[in-house]
Amino acid sequence: MTMRIYLISGLGADRRAFGKLDFPAGAQLHYLDWIDPLPKESLEHYAGRLSQGIDDSLPFYLVGLSFGGMLATEISKYLKPVHTFLISSVPFYRELPWYYRSAGRLGLEKIVPASQMKNVNSFGLKFLGAKSKDELNLLKQLVADSDPVFIKWALTCILNWRNKEKPLNLTHIHGNADHVLPMKYTRPDVVLQGGGHFMVYANAKEISQVINNVLNASYPDKLH
Repeated sequence: MTMRIYLISGLGADRRAFGKLDFPAGAQLHYLDWIDPLPKESLEHYAGRLSQGIDDSLPFYLVGLSFGGMLATEISKYLKPVHTFLISSVPFYRELPWYYRSAGRLGLEKIVPASQMKNVNSFGLKFLGAKSKDELNLLKQLVADSDPVFIKWALTCILNWRNKEKPLNLTHIHGNADHVLPMKYTRPDVVLQGGGHFMVYANAKEISQVINNVLNASYPDKLH
């Protein structure tokens, strides 16, 4: 039976962010690309609609990056993947930095025009975790190709997310140099030293090893 893996990228990114991850030979990768949100749609409701792209009649794995990890958390609660991986994300709203939660309560994201959502300079790209020229170029392109209206909607969702339930069979991978979602506010299962928020690309080798160790351990028991 084919190993099926569904991947959800981060906010302002797309499937290119996963470009350096290495999965087991023969794994079937499915990217859950963004769909247009409904007016005032919640993160939970959006996750439900996005999950319609998953065939849960057969066992599958789920990988979520940053905002995609929050969506993966919601999807995992009712579709029950064999295993879920969160990269540079959080499984609970209380693991968001306190200043994010405060901003959400005050509705501060509403005063920022959508047109300003893509204004990220070189310092901002490095804040996101880009280090090499290759990483800077990819992040710059991802930001340029992103939809500012979608970004503003997603930020509102994140700041108003209230999940308290951790799905079963979940591995949370985080970097201790993540400035977007600082590690001191969360409790990851695996910590990558020096990993920033864009470590899915910058530290792809280490992340691939963590994921593949779990895949190889769970696949024979679960899928045969």
